Amino acid sequence: MLDKNKVLVGMSGGVDSSVAASILKKNGYDVLGITITSIKSDDSCRPDSNESGCCGYSAVIDAGNVCDILQIPHKLVDLTEIFKEEIIDNFINEYLSGRTPNPCTICNPLIKWGEVLKKADQYGCYYYATGHYANIKFNPETSRYFVSKGKDNLKDQSYFLWGLKQEHLERTIFPLGDLIKPEVRKLAQEFKLPVFNKIESQEICFVTNNDYQDFLKKAVPELDSKFNGGDIVFDGMVVGKHKGYPFYTIGQRKGLGISYHKPLFVKKIIPETNTIEVATEEDIFNRGLIAKNVNLMKYSDLDGTKIFNIKVRYRDKGSDGFCKIDDNGNLVVEFVSPKKSITPGQSVVVYEGDDLVAGGVIDTVIN
Repeated sequence: MLDKNKVLVGMSGGVDSSVAASILKKNGYDVLGITITSIKSDDSCRPDSNESGCCGYSAVIDAGNVCDILQIPHKLVDLTEIFKEEIIDNFINEYLSGRTPNPCTICNPLIKWGEVLKKADQYGCYYYATGHYANIKFNPETSRYFVSKGKDNLKDQSYFLWGLKQEHLERTIFPLGDLIKPEVRKLAQEFKLPVFNKIESQEICFVTNNDYQDFLKKAVPELDSKFNGGDIVFDGMVVGKHKGYPFYTIGQRKGLGISYHKPLFVKKIIPETNTIEVATEEDIFNRGLIAKNVNLMKYSDLDGTKIFNIKVRYRDKGSDGFCKIDDNGNLVVEFVSPKKSITPGQSVVVYEGDDLVAGGVIDTVIN
């Protein structure tokens, strides 16, 4: 039997998740902390090696210390194998397919919710909470849960949560949704948490120093010898050589190593021929896109008759467009005005005001 007063909190060792746990305990919940890691530990939940994983040694120590201060249990769960299969292998394969992946949007529904909610069941917790800057709403007329943007526009993380299913959202709490970052740090000081001024990471958790090229080279030793030196093509002519197509992304301008009287941008990556096509800025706009792995959130269907605000990358301000679900379950987007640098592998996220309507992985562009 799951207890609705019992909540499992994803603890990363950072200030956000630490304050989330503190708020929930203050509000009377029976709180347990959980940290995803590949670090081996003893029964007292203290690491016995400094082996690194998706959650590093220092992060586990910080999370454990916060749980000690809050006097709540701290659970470690080793999801190394499934994380590698579902997230890291996908990350590598996407780059080798000439696409630019966004691993966080895949990890959230599969790992941080899908797998961790299994642990919540095991511990008798009905609710699962994280330190994301976002909110969850429920529409009784449609009986649907959906994510809405957080109060802090600079920190809003709703974009990364498009993959969460109804069964995930029903059991999720976001304690920081109505707070801004300075308020969270102030609360951390009030709760006497040692992580109150901890610098937050902006990196992909498994990519050291945010150097994905180095990560790919280590993961695929033959990458350099196999792909280095392919053609860069402009207007049907070879104008240079690239360092390996996985090291480039749509819309990239810097690092092409070619000269032209106008700036040139990556327009297309063709793995089959180890070729990169470049174009001038006016030629890297597209009319629309088709996305797969679609998750509908606010509505159960989209018929293409309504204009939504659509983001094709996290820092994108969004553009107006029409959305529909085709017969294959794909999301088809047609922008009101052509959109620049639509990148296969990235996430497209559909908003209605602050509310998240749907999301998916960009598969192809519509010229």
